[in-house]
Amino acid sequence: MSEDTTKLNTSKLGTKKYWDDFYAVEKRNFEENPQDTGECWFSDSDAEEKMVQFLFDNLGEYKISETATMCDVGTGNGHLLFTLREEGFKGPFVGIDYSENSVEFATKIAEEEEIEDITFEVVDIYDDKWTPKKFDVVLDKGTLDAIALSGLKFGEKTAVEIYSECVSKLLEKDSVLLITSCNFTETELEKIIVRDDLKVWKRINYPVFEFGGVKGATICSIAFVKC
Repeated sequence: MSEDTTKLNTSKLGTKKYWDDFYAVEKRNFEENPQDTGECWFSDSDAEEKMVQFLFDNLGEYKISETATMCDVGTGNGHLLFTLREEGFKGPFVGIDYSENSVEFATKIAEEEEIEDITFEVVDIYDDKWTPKKFDVVLDKGTLDAIALSGLKFGEKTAVEIYSECVSKLLEKDSVLLITSCNFTETELEKIIVRDDLKVWKRINYPVFEFGGVKGATICSIAFVKC
């Protein structure tokens, strides 16, 4: 039997305490200097720009439109949603995160910069009582990566194994789920996400390197569609 490469070693980056502490510092920095809106994850790979461009390139496909409702899972400082708004997407946005400090920080940025129709909510997608509304587009930039480092289990299944089931609650038929990961290959990400009601749609291309005769990339982004 082949080894399950979707199971990663645990790390402090997978703990709520780490992110609460991280965003507490980011929030204090912002209060001292409103120009400091925090870190943009995966900026070295231009992942955020590529995700935004992907949505523009596919306007009119499935539920992607300039007025699409969007949800950012594990929103952090809200940077991805702010960029989407800045680039011209006009629909109502919601950023969710299990870190209260993250939500407070992102909310402060939105208020300071007077960015409208974006709300941030404290949400644990693994909460059994969670009954979210549906969105046209759901985004994940590195959140699944952090979840994979948590070591959390729910019964016999890991948090990664039930991630797809949880995030699917945010989607309706023809909604798009766009995920960017640095911890999983395209094949691994497909294994985690694909289910009867979620299929692979398109991939974003990144620079490919070759080592020891094996080709790969340091990051991957895949769009899935709810059937």
